[in-house]
Amino acid sequence: MGVRALTGTRMRGAASAALIMTGSLTLSGCAGFLVPAGGGEAGPSPSRTASAGVHASTPSPVDIASQPAVRPGAPSRPTPTPSATGCPGSGLVVDMGPVEAALGHRAVGLTLTNCGGKPVRVDGYPSVQALDENGDALPVKVNPGSSYFGQDKGPEEVMLAPGKTMRSLLVWVSTPTGGDLIEGDALEIAPEPGLEARTFPLEGSDVRLLDEFNMTGWRTSTTG
Repeated sequence: MGVRALTGTRMRGAASAALIMTGSLTLSGCAGFLVPAGGGEAGPSPSRTASAGVHASTPSPVDIASQPAVRPGAPSRPTPTPSATGCPGSGLVVDMGPVEAALGHRAVGLTLTNCGGKPVRVDGYPSVQALDENGDALPVKVNPGSSYFGQDKGPEEVMLAPGKTMRSLLVWVSTPTGGDLIEGDALEIAPEPGLEARTFPLEGSDVRLLDEFNMTGWRTSTTG
């Protein structure tokens, strides 16, 4: 159906009330409505673009990524598994964890796993696209950068060993000039632009209301 500008009770004001009432999980230090783009205690976003490469190559032993550290207080996220057709040709598969919510703030953890049999070089950002109910792209901006939930320190270049994972944080943000929120039905997420993507449904009226996203680069720890 394309973009649906929300009016009446589904405009930004009503969305704010719904988001505040539905915050359920505890994230320390959270307050207010959706996060202003680039807000929080973060420094400037890295100059590199979100299309930094993900490539297979021969690793040095010191480049092999170990199991990532777990962010204190974060909910556990399931390990991604290959699709029914097997591991993608890139050797990388993405997964989206549960939505973290508190007082109107929304964030979700993304996981990148090497499901193949050889190390793959990772150095970039996820590719994220919001979709409507027909699977068509929505004009929702996705910005590499920091947010209320954490600082984007840029991608971490590693040779990701088979079975190992990396993480990124995707955060719902609201901007002063955003206008009415857009209702989305799903997110299409890939390790980087041009690689195999997976589609994840957006469940819950609060999570489906979109303005912009901020995301951090792929790292072995979202706090490091």
